[in-house]
Amino acid sequence: MSRRKSPDSPLFQLEPVFPDFSFEIAAKRDGFWPVAGADEAGRGPLAGPVVAAAVILDSNAVPAGLNDSKLLTAEQREVLFNEIMATATVSIASSSAAHIDATDILKASLDAMRRAIDGLSVAARFALIDGRDVPQGLACHAKAIIKGDSRSVSIAAASIVAKVTRDRMMARADATFPAYGFAMHAGYATVRHRNAIDSHGPCSLHRMSFRPFRQDQEQPVAISAEPLDANS
Repeated sequence: MSRRKSPDSPLFQLEPVFPDFSFEIAAKRDGFWPVAGADEAGRGPLAGPVVAAAVILDSNAVPAGLNDSKLLTAEQREVLFNEIMATATVSIASSSAAHIDATDILKASLDAMRRAIDGLSVAARFALIDGRDVPQGLACHAKAIIKGDSRSVSIAAASIVAKVTRDRMMARADATFPAYGFAMHAGYATVRHRNAIDSHGPCSLHRMSFRPFRQDQEQPVAISAEPLDANS
């Protein structure tokens, strides 16, 4: 009876990857400082704006636990949001549903990121952008980083600020349009949201260029901004 030999390279547990400051340090070494991270939240929902944030971290006061906002709980995001706002230079911009419909979601997202970077009270000399594309018209050098929110702490910080800000905006929208449950799903295509759309039709926050609203022949007409009865 033969016995299996141990492999020359035994299996090992890969260590989890966390964002760090290496991209920022490399830019500084090349003579570009300060460095901003930029990210957006809300490209996928059926309703609401896409929100972008740009963040210049204080290298001496980087909040512990920064990571891709999608990997954090709502409570963790809120704590880190407050720490970022207290220690970093932050700018926020958004593109409305109407802006998204007039262009497209990619262009609207990149435009929001450009405005967020340009709006920083301290001008960035280099920007690290989450994703594949660099916004056109930036006043500084930039680099696009795929999965940047899990690789750069500056982008991770921007992802948290954008996510928390957008969630708060959609929670406020819930008071105006209570029938849709925006505070619960932030405009994403949940079963409850789709059922509300079937019952009440779209409102002015819905992205009419997105399915299921976009039609081959014609588009539905948005209802008014008058609050609906949540129990209706």
